[in-house]
Amino acid sequence: MKFQNLLLEKTDGVAVVTLNRPDAMNALSKALRSELHKVMVALDKDDDVSVVILTGAGERAFTAGLDLKELGSDPKAMSAANATGADENPVKAIECCSKPVIGAINGVAITGGFELALACDVLIASENARFADTHARVGIMPGWGLSQKLSRLIGLYRAKELSLTGNFLDAATARDWGLVNRIVPAAELLPTARKLAADMATIPVETLSLYKSIIDDGYAKSFGKAMNLEQERSTANNRKVTPAAVEARRAAIQARGRSQ
Repeated sequence: MKFQNLLLEKTDGVAVVTLNRPDAMNALSKALRSELHKVMVALDKDDDVSVVILTGAGERAFTAGLDLKELGSDPKAMSAANATGADENPVKAIECCSKPVIGAINGVAITGGFELALACDVLIASENARFADTHARVGIMPGWGLSQKLSRLIGLYRAKELSLTGNFLDAATARDWGLVNRIVPAAELLPTARKLAADMATIPVETLSLYKSIIDDGYAKSFGKAMNLEQERSTANNRKVTPAAVEARRAAIQARGRSQ
């Protein structure tokens, strides 16, 4: 597949998708959002891919969010902030992929870019990474989930501080607040993300997708309903697992443990 606004590389079960508009801080133009949707749908169907890494070109930006120049020149473009279709809403585009998506945050993730980062399943941040919610400063309210996700991830008061000031959050504080999994030097960002993706890719993709869905769907429910969801899906899955399959997996786990 060839794209004008992103790069795609596939190796050993891992796909790396790079937002490729570095001169525009990888801003999410309409064309880029459309291509992101197409690639995520394709990767979800690709039997040779188990894990996806999402990153940005260059060291300045993961993505600066919606392309403000595009918004300022086309009155109809403003509807993108509240788009529900996956071809225009990049968060929905990421959600089209049932496989794990690792966000390799190489630079700033601003406003819609912040929302895109939060759509990923795991976040690895470069030391250059910074996060900012500038919706209020631009005069646009978030429509891709930031106002609800952020408080659930870092707490109500911290989320309000970020969203009601528009101030930047540096990588170290983002890690301390539990927003990112870890920080690495810029040169080690993709190698670290690839290593993590390779670890995930040793697990059958059907198992990865099922476990991801249990976590995500349960997180959106109350604790009691989430426990019921786990029981329901766990029971349905575990009934199909044979003793022979468990023994084969156990041997593989032991061999992996000895090699680490």
